[in-house]
Amino acid sequence: MKDRLGIHKWVASPTTRWVTLLIWLVAAWLLNALAPPISKEVVNNAPPLPDTRPSVQAREMVVREYPNAEDAIALIVWHRQGGLTDTDLQRIQQFTERLSTHPVPYQTSVAPLHQMSLQALKTKLSEDGSTIVSQVFFNKSAQSNEWKEGVDQAREEATVLFGSDPFTVAIDSSTDLNARVTGPVGIQIDATGVFAQADKTLLFGTVLLVLVLLLLIYRSPILAILPLVAVGIAYLVISPILGWMVHGGMITVEKQGINIMTVLLFGAGTDYCLFLIYRFRQLLKTEPDKGKALRGAISGSSGAIAMSGLTVILSLLAMIAAEYGSFRLLAAPFAIAIFIIGLASLTLVPALLAIMGRASFWPFIPRTPEMLAELAKSKGQSAPTASKPSRNSSGSLIVRRPWLIMVLTCLILGGFAVFSTQVKFTFDKLAMFPETMASLEGFSVIGEQFSPGDLAPVKVIVDTDGKDLDVAQTLASLPYVTQVSEPQAGKTNPSIMAYDVRLNLNPYSMDAMNLIPELRQSIEATLLLSGDANAAKHVWISGETAEQYDTKETNIRDMRIILPLIIVMIATLLVMYLRSLIAATYLILTVLLSYLSALGIGWLVLHHILGMDAIQGTIPLYSFVFLIALGEDYNIFVISSIWKKSKRMPLKQAVLEGVGETGSVIASAGLILAGTFAVLIMMPVQLMLQMGVIVALGILLDTFVVRPFLVPAITLLLGKWAFWPGRRNSALGSDFTSIEKQFEAGR
Repeated sequence: MKDRLGIHKWVASPTTRWVTLLIWLVAAWLLNALAPPISKEVVNNAPPLPDTRPSVQAREMVVREYPNAEDAIALIVWHRQGGLTDTDLQRIQQFTERLSTHPVPYQTSVAPLHQMSLQALKTKLSEDGSTIVSQVFFNKSAQSNEWKEGVDQAREEATVLFGSDPFTVAIDSSTDLNARVTGPVGIQIDATGVFAQADKTLLFGTVLLVLVLLLLIYRSPILAILPLVAVGIAYLVISPILGWMVHGGMITVEKQGINIMTVLLFGAGTDYCLFLIYRFRQLLKTEPDKGKALRGAISGSSGAIAMSGLTVILSLLAMIAAEYGSFRLLAAPFAIAIFIIGLASLTLVPALLAIMGRASFWPFIPRTPEMLAELAKSKGQSAPTASKPSRNSSGSLIVRRPWLIMVLTCLILGGFAVFSTQVKFTFDKLAMFPETMASLEGFSVIGEQFSPGDLAPVKVIVDTDGKDLDVAQTLASLPYVTQVSEPQAGKTNPSIMAYDVRLNLNPYSMDAMNLIPELRQSIEATLLLSGDANAAKHVWISGETAEQYDTKETNIRDMRIILPLIIVMIATLLVMYLRSLIAATYLILTVLLSYLSALGIGWLVLHHILGMDAIQGTIPLYSFVFLIALGEDYNIFVISSIWKKSKRMPLKQAVLEGVGETGSVIASAGLILAGTFAVLIMMPVQLMLQMGVIVALGILLDTFVVRPFLVPAITLLLGKWAFWPGRRNSALGSDFTSIEKQFEAGR
């Protein structure tokens, strides 16, 4: 598409370039003065599941019938190797008594260990007498930072009572008392802390990597800093806009979403900058007027940048159809952020280039042949001879052996894709965090000294309709159940009975969550035998295990809905842009093959090199969205160049020159984009690490296999059918008419 909005005339003029820069700076200053940054408005425990899921309905039943049972629980694990002393137990009693008379912020209750005799308390000890667990309950609706405030104050109380801080003592200490806060509250607090600690590291690592790569690729300090300045200013606009929207209740943003968004903005934003900078540098070699060169660069690259941004935005907006909260909550903020970064690429970056001019590329300033001759003359040197065009080895190989190239690349990609069938997935949210996390250390002690099911019991609720049913015996007879509590009648309906069921395995594990259907069927069978024809409607299961099972089922549902939706949306966009059904089809298929290959090779790295037994179940959808959207950008860029050239030369020559013309800019853009996602490997969270590995590898496959070899080879083999039903002089070629005229004028 041509720049019908006249952006190239506006930002490249001597006056308005400064106005454009000033508008962005003033907007960033005003927005940050008037609205909170997004980092202050994120939430850490947004509801992940829709109200229609069984575990959510069960939780609502718990709130109605057992209001006190819905409190969030913090388990404090007290442990001393060799056995807890009487003094330890007395101080623990003093601690619970202190919390009962002086509750910490957001605390609702505390297990009254202080009301028990010392002898009775000893019955709560582990078999070897080394461990005891106390319970503190917090307001379920509080945020994790509010829970942390309460837990931190409780720790201060313990430090005063014990004379030292047992929460900082190593868990394997042979003599000293140690303590850890675990359970849902402790895990959520630590998880939030892990993400918060990684924020600055992630931002610093991303900026540093992009800066180093730009310096190595372009060897220009100004050019290396310029995209970072543009993305930085754009982020200063994005952050308060999103912060204002969250504060106003229009959207919700999670902490992990901000981490991913930071990487995406620096990666995609730098890519958009490079598309423009590449065109600008090429035109400066033939056009003496930098203003005309910049206008030609904007006109020639705006279509690719707009198409790239629109592809990513539509893919992200497709996430609105998700039921899982973390997916759905990404859609609006990410789409807004990409829109603003694309706008900055088309306005702010050109303004900065217009201000800097040729000096942007110092010390390797691009000049026309006449300018080079004049410069040489001023130095008393002979005019430089015209440089020979660089050898385009990949393009030459494709033209000579298109069938061989297509078969080899398909075999390579297909070979990696085969390994995607071996990927094992997990929805165990504890598995994504480091084992040294304090709450996981506490959980490990519970698993060793008691039963891992004590960490998060499953709550089974049954409407007995007044019948004398032995539900507890049915539950206790199950081989994976270690303990069943006494039934507790509902507050408004005495026929409703609740049972706390402790499993003999990790309640967060895949094995545990896969038992939820069997657990439900066992109770329903008991109700059916009693004559209850609506047994399925009279059983509710809540708790962490049930919620994780529903999370798995919701993820499967979202994958089935969103993946085809994204493919259809991008395919429609490609058909509209390329005017070719054939081209849109094989471009989509190549990126799908690349995605499966990335998943396969990513599994090889994560499983066989890094030793991970499974990847997080949300990774395939996250990776799909980013790889499909970002991968198509490079395909469109190379195919556009080929089609433009095919208007005035044979297709073989168009492929040869098109691949050579786009090779350097796509290679550099791909390296930077892959590098930014690879920065996620530094995160101490497996979800981020796994996403970083898979997306980075996928982008590298797109950059160095699909774009330079597979797509051009298929285009060449299809010949005129690659353009069907459009014509070879279709609207696509006109996208580059302006820049083509600039090249012709330079010649």
